[in-house]
Amino acid sequence: MKLKTTLFSVLILLSSLALFSCSHSDKNGKAKPTDVTKKTDSTVTTTTVDTITTKVVYPPIDKKLYDSLMKRLAFGDTTGKWPVKNAPYPLPGAILPFKRVVAFYGNLYAKKMGILGELPPNEMLAKLKGEVRNWQKADPKTPVQPALHYIAVVASGDKGKDGKYRNRMPFKQIDSVLKLAKKANAIVFLDVQVALSNIHTELPLLEKYLAMPQVHFGMDPEFSMKDGSKPGKKIGTYDADDVNYVSNYLTNLVRKYNLPPKILIVHRFTKKMLTNYKNIKLHPEIQMVIDMDGWGEPDLKEGTYRYFVREEPVQFTGFKLFYKNDIKKAPHHMLTPEEVLKKRPNPIYIQYQ
Repeated sequence: MKLKTTLFSVLILLSSLALFSCSHSDKNGKAKPTDVTKKTDSTVTTTTVDTITTKVVYPPIDKKLYDSLMKRLAFGDTTGKWPVKNAPYPLPGAILPFKRVVAFYGNLYAKKMGILGELPPNEMLAKLKGEVRNWQKADPKTPVQPALHYIAVVASGDKGKDGKYRNRMPFKQIDSVLKLAKKANAIVFLDVQVALSNIHTELPLLEKYLAMPQVHFGMDPEFSMKDGSKPGKKIGTYDADDVNYVSNYLTNLVRKYNLPPKILIVHRFTKKMLTNYKNIKLHPEIQMVIDMDGWGEPDLKEGTYRYFVREEPVQFTGFKLFYKNDIKKAPHHMLTPEEVLKKRPNPIYIQYQ
């Protein structure tokens, strides 16, 4: 079940892991809310990043190669679900399936929210480089694209001035993440946990960053509390309509700014986290990844991936690995790249927390 822990004292910031996708694959668990309104690492610095980008002309998509790579990702699937039928070819400049994305997840203010903020920046980037090498060794045929997956809107235990139980991170911190990513030749994902707000409100506030070709987006249904519940009391939900709103918004940005396709990550580890998946619409401008976001022992993660990702196909799949939570129970083992690559279909997006 989900990690269960008491709420932290207001003087001890981020003692809980649960609100930031530290989610066990069992659907009956409950997360606990956490605040990120203060720095927890005095070494964190912020830097303004130039948001002006130069238009790049990308070669046309090699459709024959694309089809062969999608078939390879299906990994001998016999259900007929993979590769997904009638999916559009992406626009030029698409990352998937030509590269596998390997991302570090977290927030610079919080050491307990993921590896991105747990280690000092240079040490974190060195560790990411090591994981990129591991994946490249495990699958030499697929180049690896490093990424930083940053939680830009964080579900909170404090309702805040507007009563929405979420904290928006300052733009100067996003600038710092962009600077770190540039050092690692990494792309960036901005992840949103809306809590009692909604995706229609939060997404447009990040447009100046999403207008950059290297910045992509993640949406977390776990903390979308449509019934007004305080985040952490139950697992939230998004519907296909919510996903379609985001994909349409990003599609318009791609067209407006002449960008390569955006990758859209949708986290999932229960059935109700994503409803009416068959109604999700695909676009050449968007590459949709349903990311298996549960933690636990290998067999539990396999079941979650099978029932909530493989059996309800959208376009691409992702798989999340937890350095700490995955080893809490016997056999105390975090899956290796070689073991993850035995999943059918093969995940093309890998996230480490």
